[in-house]
Amino acid sequence: MPIRPILFLLRRAACAAAAFVLAGAAHGQKPPPPLRVGDVNSYKAYPAFLDPYRKGWQLALEQVNAEGGVLGRKLQVVTRDDGDRAEGAVQAAQQLREQDGIDIIFGGFRSEPGLALADFAAHNQVFYLAAAPLSDRLVWQEGNRYTYRVGISSRMLVAAVAPRALGLRKQRWAVVYSDDEDGRGMAATFRSMLEAFQSNAEFVSDLPVPAGKFDWHAALQQVRQARPDAIFSALRGVELSRFAQAGNAMDLFDERAVVAPLAGMPEYLEPLGADAPAGWIVAGYPWHAIDLPGHRAFAAAYTQRYGIPPRAGSLLGYTTLMSLAAGLRKADSATPDALTEAFSGLEVDTPLGRIRFRKQDHQSTLGTHIGVTIVQDGVPAMQMAGYQDGARLQLPDNAVRRLRAPEPRPPRPEDGETAAPDTQTGAPAAPAADAVRGPADRGQTDARPPAQQPRAPVPADAILQPPARPLAF
Repeated sequence: MPIRPILFLLRRAACAAAAFVLAGAAHGQKPPPPLRVGDVNSYKAYPAFLDPYRKGWQLALEQVNAEGGVLGRKLQVVTRDDGDRAEGAVQAAQQLREQDGIDIIFGGFRSEPGLALADFAAHNQVFYLAAAPLSDRLVWQEGNRYTYRVGISSRMLVAAVAPRALGLRKQRWAVVYSDDEDGRGMAATFRSMLEAFQSNAEFVSDLPVPAGKFDWHAALQQVRQARPDAIFSALRGVELSRFAQAGNAMDLFDERAVVAPLAGMPEYLEPLGADAPAGWIVAGYPWHAIDLPGHRAFAAAYTQRYGIPPRAGSLLGYTTLMSLAAGLRKADSATPDALTEAFSGLEVDTPLGRIRFRKQDHQSTLGTHIGVTIVQDGVPAMQMAGYQDGARLQLPDNAVRRLRAPEPRPPRPEDGETAAPDTQTGAPAAPAADAVRGPADRGQTDARPPAQQPRAPVPADAILQPPARPLAF
């Protein structure tokens, strides 16, 4: 055979062999590692709300990964329990950052752990997407570049029910609230709004409810002796159940109006059973009455996945994880700085419609439903009156600017400082001994880190903005 055809055949054989080797290598190539994010919450302390919450974000996680994940990688969640303590939340965040190389976290239930996580995020350049903490301080006085919130705030929740409370025209009020950041914040906001828009309002009884053992009978006897015309309750969970039981036993609610923003959530309303009073003004989640295409799809998927209908926690968990995935896609990066830029003005489609994360205070515009409690065949439920869009429950921009002090920009390499490591692509750099900071459990002391001291207090005219337009009941 001539030499030229032989060379041609040899070249073809070499090309075929190379193609075979490349194809085999591609076929055996490992998928990229998952993109890991951290979840910090009080699962053991508050299972009634947080078990549905976890099911919600797990459903969202399955849907996100079924569609290919984010940034070409599957999303993976690493969970830590904070023990319902601020210092426990900081320890959990430290473990996620140092041991797991995770600098993107979400979660939080009560505001004490939530504020601690926000402070940790600010000092350590970790992105934190708060889920359930209610404190206004989270996005106002102690708001920071790295912290955003999905769930509704104390001020928004009170503003949602305030029009109906004002419409009662009751003069003498009693206020009953959990003695923590969430309860105190809601009670203070309600007092301010009522005094601003109803000049003859009088608060005749103030009852903070501490955690642990509490003599409900004796405390509510004092409330009754004050002869209030109406009661504002900022209680939830076990405290709400005991309040309802003790109040019913002494006929405290007979011919008295009750405004209880947290009592409309199925997690807290259904356990009341026969003790559930009718006619309370509430905010909550009447899942069975929400007729939106996105919500119907969510409720059907949740029910099919778990065999039970969704709860308020389910919706919040689902929305939180979907928001995080949307932010990562927009950022096109898994670094905290890129993610915090992407969340500024981010719009997310949720089961309740589209929400937006406000640039000015990092609060989402997720709203709430309001209505009244009813009891049908011995089963308590919430009769919906309407939906209050979270965008209409916000403070004016000028008030927000006064509440949020200017934030320093993050350090840059050209400043001679070490930039935050990309812990999603490599092992995290070990922080200096004083780099990982977080407050001790705030509790009654309400301790604030030194960096937050200059923040201004909430101005009176900020709290006293007119609430949203009343809804007809």
